[in-house]
Amino acid sequence: MGSLPVQTSFDVEDVLSQLTIAEKVALLSGIDFWHTAPVHRLGVPSIRLSDGPNGVRGTRFFNGVPAACLPCGTGLAATWDTELVKKGGALQGTEAIAKGASVILGPTTNMQRSPLGGRGFESFSEDPYLAGAMSASTINGIQSTGVSATIKHFVCNDQEDQRQAVDSILTERALREIYLMPFQIAQRDSRPDCYMTAYNKVNGTHASENPRLLKDVLRGEWGFDGLTMSDW
Repeated sequence: MGSLPVQTSFDVEDVLSQLTIAEKVALLSGIDFWHTAPVHRLGVPSIRLSDGPNGVRGTRFFNGVPAACLPCGTGLAATWDTELVKKGGALQGTEAIAKGASVILGPTTNMQRSPLGGRGFESFSEDPYLAGAMSASTINGIQSTGVSATIKHFVCNDQEDQRQAVDSILTERALREIYLMPFQIAQRDSRPDCYMTAYNKVNGTHASENPRLLKDVLRGEWGFDGLTMSDW
């Protein structure tokens, strides 16, 4: 039996108007850890995603298909070489294509508030400008191959301890000048296709359901019109 055709392009609003409630709900989650739900009758394919910041891991945590292991974000940022970092992003995009992935879950663009941060090595810097410039270069490299980049974790996900429950309480000035700044630079200079929200709260509201951040700032002020996804 032949498979149903997959449309390479379609009118999003038209497809949305034809979706059932069950299909809309299914598209908000995944069929497994790495794949979105397809809607075969409308030609909507299942999309494969892959980590991550230091290399395209694929869909297995252990004993997967080997991938290039790039230097950590901190090491890359230490070069201050945006063209070099862009080449690294393009390499990731090429490997994602080889593994059948359409979306890379990176780069990590959080602030290195403390050297004890468990995933600080993934991020580029404690300097918002440098972090933003390197994020933009990575994204431009990835997306030059036709693969979508996912900048993360939006925003104030700067520690691993209690990261799923901690409430990051900060002033508007600190939020704007330090924590949002690298994302804003990356949005301006690379226009990432996707954003991944943080687990934590920001001033009392979880980032994944924070209208101030997602609607007012990201979409309203910055003009982002792509996909936002929660962490998982």
